[in-house]
Amino acid sequence: MNKDGWPEGEAENVKCLIIGSGPAGYTAAIYAARANLSPVMYQGMEPGGQLTTTTEVENFPGYPSGITGPEMMEDLKKQAERFGTDVRWGMATKADLSKRPFKVAIDDKKVLEAETLIIATGATAKYLGLESEEKYKGSGVSACATCDGFFYKDKVVGVVGGGDTAAEEATYLAGLAKKVYLIVRKDYMRASKAMQKRVDNTKNIEILYEHNTKELYGDGVVEGAKLIYRKGQPDEKEVDIKIDGFFLAIGHTPNSKVFADYLTTDKEGYIITDSGSTKTNIPGVFASGDVQDKIYRQAVTAAGSGCQAALDAERFLGEQE
Repeated sequence: MNKDGWPEGEAENVKCLIIGSGPAGYTAAIYAARANLSPVMYQGMEPGGQLTTTTEVENFPGYPSGITGPEMMEDLKKQAERFGTDVRWGMATKADLSKRPFKVAIDDKKVLEAETLIIATGATAKYLGLESEEKYKGSGVSACATCDGFFYKDKVVGVVGGGDTAAEEATYLAGLAKKVYLIVRKDYMRASKAMQKRVDNTKNIEILYEHNTKELYGDGVVEGAKLIYRKGQPDEKEVDIKIDGFFLAIGHTPNSKVFADYLTTDKEGYIITDSGSTKTNIPGVFASGDVQDKIYRQAVTAAGSGCQAALDAERFLGEQE
C-alpha cells in the first residue's frame, strides 16, 4: 500500500468497469460487451447476487417451467462471457470518483482505472442473525414475498417486522396463504396508519405483538418457529407456532458504502439516479439494480436497469469522442 492507502503497482485501464454480478450486473455486461465496450466485471461479495439464495425462480420471463436462482445466474454469466465480458472474482474495496478515469481498488491488491463505471452491487437483506435462519435459507426462509410467496399458496407463513415493508409483505402473502402471522417485536407497529389499517382489515393476518423469534425448526424445511413473548419481562414465555414459511421484512442495506463519499445517496444509502436513467451525480458513473432501487427489488427490474446502464455508458463514451 502507498501512503494514500492504495495498492502499489501499475493500474489496469478499462473502458467499462462493472462492479457486481446479479441480474443488473450481468445484463449490463451483455449489453456493454455487444457494444464493444470490452467490459471487465468483478463479481463482488456475493457472486450472482441475492438470487443465488433463491431455490426456485418462477416469475422471470422466458422460463415457463421455472429455474433455480443459481442456474439462472450461471446462464447469465455464460451469456455475458460469450460476448467477451471479462468476469473476475473480487470486490471493490476503495474508490476515487473525483475525476476520470475513475480509480477502483479490488481486494486492496489491484487498481483499475475506468473510463465508465457501472455499479450493480445490489442490497443485502437484513436477517435476525439466527443460526436456524441460515440453515433454512431457500428451504422456508425468504426475504422476498413477491419472489417466493407463490410457493406458500394455502399454507401458513410468518412475517417478521413492524414497518411498512412488513405490512406490505404480510398483506401480499395473505392473498396467497391460508394464514399469516405478523411477528412484531414491539407493542406497536411502525408502519404508516394506512398500512396498519390494511393489515387490521385483512382477516387471515394475526399480529403477534411483543414477540421475538428465538429459532426455527423442521426436518429439512421450516415447519415451525419458537417465539419469546415479552422477552425480559416477568410474564415472559415461549410460544410455538406452526408455519411453512418464514419471511424477513426488516429492511435491506444497499451495498454502496465504498462509493458513498462521492455519490449522492438517500438516508438509507441507496444511490440516487436521474429519473428515467441510471446516471448518478457523477458523469460517467451509473448505478443499476437494487443498489438504487428500494421499491421493486425484482430480478427482472434489475436486469432492465442493467440494460439501461450499459446503454447510458455507451452514449456517454460516444459523447466524449
